[in-house]
Amino acid sequence: MIKRIILLSLALLLLVSFASAEDDLEYVKGKGVLVVGITDFAPMDYKDENGEWIGFDAELATAFAASLGIDVEFLEIEWDNKILELNGKTIDCVWNGMTLTEEVLSAMECSNAYANNAQVVVMPVDKIDAYQDVESLKDLAFAVEAGSAGESVVQALGYTTVSVTNQAAALMEVAAQTSDAAVIDALMAGAMVGEGTGYTNLAYSIGLNSEEYGVGFRKGSKLAEALNEFLVKSYADGTLMTIAEKYGVQAAMIEQTAE
Repeated sequence: MIKRIILLSLALLLLVSFASAEDDLEYVKGKGVLVVGITDFAPMDYKDENGEWIGFDAELATAFAASLGIDVEFLEIEWDNKILELNGKTIDCVWNGMTLTEEVLSAMECSNAYANNAQVVVMPVDKIDAYQDVESLKDLAFAVEAGSAGESVVQALGYTTVSVTNQAAALMEVAAQTSDAAVIDALMAGAMVGEGTGYTNLAYSIGLNSEEYGVGFRKGSKLAEALNEFLVKSYADGTLMTIAEKYGVQAAMIEQTAE
């Protein structure tokens, strides 16, 4: 009797899980809008002079939503709360240059990787020559986005972190000299730091790791499969690379092929 109850319970659990996976895609289509969780993170997601969200991820997410026949809405979130926001259905996906970490992969249904990235150290130009290897960084205090890959990398080294709300705030910490350095995504550093940017007095050099970006949906969601199909199609027809070139991230793109 007990064995039968256990088997029935497992069958019911599998049925509920299957239904949830199917229903999530239909849920989003039913409400007519894909709500995308983001942070202020150029060149992936940031606002133009009219206050509209633009960037590589923002534009690609808009195209994906259009392929489903629905609208897109961007919601700025606290990055450390991304899993809670997703499971609570405040957002439908996390699409913001998100590193495919073990935590992310275990908590979300993730798309295939679409871009390469690394975590890099940013500091004032006049100090960077004194810090040319990881060991030399040990006495510095690093501004990092709470819940980010950068925070994880620095903490794994055992170095001091100062948690802030997003990577843009981490750069401001260094510019204001309230932190010695920041660890942010290489793609953001390339767009935000150095000559011709708003942070000409900052530079980046040391790479601390290599990683890949993906998009996260609720566990079991069929939206991840739909996005994978969209990425293959948009890579093949040139749409993905056209958007990438617009934001200067084409070198980081990963070829998308049908499995």
